[in-house]
Amino acid sequence: MSQQLKLAATRGMQSAMSRYAAIPLRAIAGVGFLQHGYAKPNKNPEAFAAMLQSLHVPLPHLSAYLTIGIELVGGAALLLGAFLAWVSIPTIAVLLAAMFTVHLPYGFSSIKLKAIVDGRAQFGPPGYECDLLYIACILALVLLGPSPWSIDHFRLRERGV
Repeated sequence: MSQQLKLAATRGMQSAMSRYAAIPLRAIAGVGFLQHGYAKPNKNPEAFAAMLQSLHVPLPHLSAYLTIGIELVGGAALLLGAFLAWVSIPTIAVLLAAMFTVHLPYGFSSIKLKAIVDGRAQFGPPGYECDLLYIACILALVLLGPSPWSIDHFRLRERGV
């Protein structure tokens, strides 16, 4: 097989596979948002509102419930690939709010080993690294566009877009 044919075959395979690149990004970002959204009301939404109040977040109770809603609805939408361009705005806003109100003082790294106790690692508060990773995933999903096995793919295909 000539070099040009090999190169064309490789490009064709990469192109076919790149259509599926969004699927693992949707899975990790969607499940992550769902887990964070589920944990807050499961533990106590009032405790989350009190934390927001101590951070001087305006309207802490409303902000708490909006955050929980955005994390649950946004997480499901990310996971299913539904309305990603629209969902990206509130989900990134939640991440930026978390980054600037909670994580920024702790620096970049999300892993801060404090001690080893009884053979187990004890970690300090996380920095803003994970917030940036989630933002990068969401932006990549928007830029990649609808992928196979996503609601947006089927929704836009039916409209001929």
